[in-house]
Amino acid sequence: MALMQVLNSTKAIPSSNPYGFSRFFSKSSLFVAKVGIPEFLKGVGNGVETHVAKLESEIGDFQKLLVTRTLKLKKLGIPCKHRKLILKYTHKYRLGLWKPRAESVKT
Repeated sequence: MALMQVLNSTKAIPSSNPYGFSRFFSKSSLFVAKVGIPEFLKGVGNGVETHVAKLESEIGDFQKLLVTRTLKLKKLGIPCKHRKLILKYTHKYRLGLWKPRAESVKT
C-alpha cells in the first residue's frame, strides 16, 4: 500500500527530463573545436607532446593517426609508455569518450 502511494506521488511531479533532474550548461565549450596532431598529443600529456614533429612528418594527418597501429609507432622510435598512451586516447577519441581540452585563457 505504501509503495503504491510513493509511486503515485512521484508520477504527479511534472518533469521535462525523465531522470528527474535538469541539465544546465552554463560554461562555454572547454574542448578544442578543430583537433590536429599537436592539439591531440598536448591533450594526452605525460610527455607525449615531444613526438609532435616526428608524427606530423611521418603520419601527416590526424585521421591517419587515429588508425595507426603500435608497430608503426614502434618503428618511428616512440617509447612503449607513450605508444600505449597514444593508442589508448586514439581509441577513446574514436568512440567519442574523450576530447582534448582547450587551453584555459588566463587574464
